[in-house]
Amino acid sequence: MRAWIEIVGSEIRLAGEWTISGMADLERKLAELPFSGETSVVAQDIEAMDTAGAWLLHRAVQGHTLEITGLKPGHAALVKMVAALDMAEIAKPQSRGILEKLGVAGWRMLSQSGGMLSFIGEATLALMHAIANPGRIRWKPIWRNLQHAGFDALLIAGLLSFLMGIVIAYQGAEQLTRYGANIFVVDLVGLSMLRELGPLLTAIIVAGRSGSAFTAQIGTMKVTEEVDAMRTIGISPMDQLVLPKIVALLIALPLLTVYADIMGVLGGMIMASFNLDVSYTDFIDRFGSSIRLSAFLVGVGKAPVFAAIIAVVGCFQGFQVTGGADSVGRQTTKSVVQSIFLVIVADAIFSVIFSLVQL
Repeated sequence: MRAWIEIVGSEIRLAGEWTISGMADLERKLAELPFSGETSVVAQDIEAMDTAGAWLLHRAVQGHTLEITGLKPGHAALVKMVAALDMAEIAKPQSRGILEKLGVAGWRMLSQSGGMLSFIGEATLALMHAIANPGRIRWKPIWRNLQHAGFDALLIAGLLSFLMGIVIAYQGAEQLTRYGANIFVVDLVGLSMLRELGPLLTAIIVAGRSGSAFTAQIGTMKVTEEVDAMRTIGISPMDQLVLPKIVALLIALPLLTVYADIMGVLGGMIMASFNLDVSYTDFIDRFGSSIRLSAFLVGVGKAPVFAAIIAVVGCFQGFQVTGGADSVGRQTTKSVVQSIFLVIVADAIFSVIFSLVQL
């Protein structure tokens, strides 16, 4: 039964079902009613009413000295409850002060840090359990992730490192030629690529490629309830989804770093030959005598730490996805930003430590 309104003399009679389904039509009719001080509202024929209908009736008579008669007890209580609420104040967005914003942001960061530590502990226990029981290691997902995170990234990692070597040699050429120190371009390219730029650039590339892919894959599986289905049939998401990604990245990133070092030095050698008249033979001889093995080991030694950061952050943010596809996008962006930030922080810590021990 639809809601309807009838005007009989000075009475406005309400009847039918005052629910959200007919709200648009009721709102238009109530706006046209001639409310005055002599008007009375009779609502004894209202059969059904929900919160939307009660709010609409309250808003219609608000500001008029009218009495609503004939309401059923349940409907009257609903109108009274709605009238007791300041709907305008509820709808008005509440502005937060600077201290409250800082507090909310700090608490959110602290809560997420606690969740991250818990996730790291769970992943560590799962990894130790897998090492103790090698038969339970899932090799196929590891090889698949190794191909995606390692082999498929060779082109972009090699190209960027090659171009970075060219840029470093080119920028250093102008200063070195002023003092006749062309040969020192080898030290510049070698040390910068092997110690810092090689592992750092590779980690940033992998964070953008593979870290985001880890988050998107796990997040999509959460949205489609595949993760819950895995737990239901007795498969641990940590063993099936997280550990293969961590192990694959721990293998792939050091190898990619070595490859990036080679390509970066190769780019610098070509530019040195072209712009500084340093032959390939002179470049290689100087490289072997001036660049110590420790510079190479320092750069490669950073790679497993960067790999663990990228894999853990990517998987953790994937499990934080809630709701729909928009959450997948948000968490993927957050994953890339956090991974790159933490990689740079870790690299800065390594630099301080290595400078103290004079490596």
